[in-house]
Amino acid sequence: MSSTRRYITDEQGERIGVLLDLDEYQQLTRLSPPDSEILVGLSEAELQALAHSALAPAEQVRLNDLLARNADGQLPEADQVELDRLLYHVDQLTILKTRARYTLAHHAGTLYSS
Repeated sequence: MSSTRRYITDEQGERIGVLLDLDEYQQLTRLSPPDSEILVGLSEAELQALAHSALAPAEQVRLNDLLARNADGQLPEADQVELDRLLYHVDQLTILKTRARYTLAHHAGTLYSS
């Protein structure tokens, strides 16, 4: 991003506006999401990493164990709470992954339409 900025001041010397070069303006407007589902402030590499993320292996093993035991009806209350927590984390991760993919698709559309 270029740092060519000029400020507009009033009679007292107070800054009341700013002029940006076109590159900086376009970069800033790309960071203003048109909707709340777009993730801002992440690089393409970060978005790709997020889009392809998964549960930590130890959590995945534990989740698989709890799901299998739950299917057999052998899950004590404490394990049920842990299963619910892990499923909540899976849901949240799925939402983030989807938003990362959506953001990447939006950026691709923005780049091609510019």
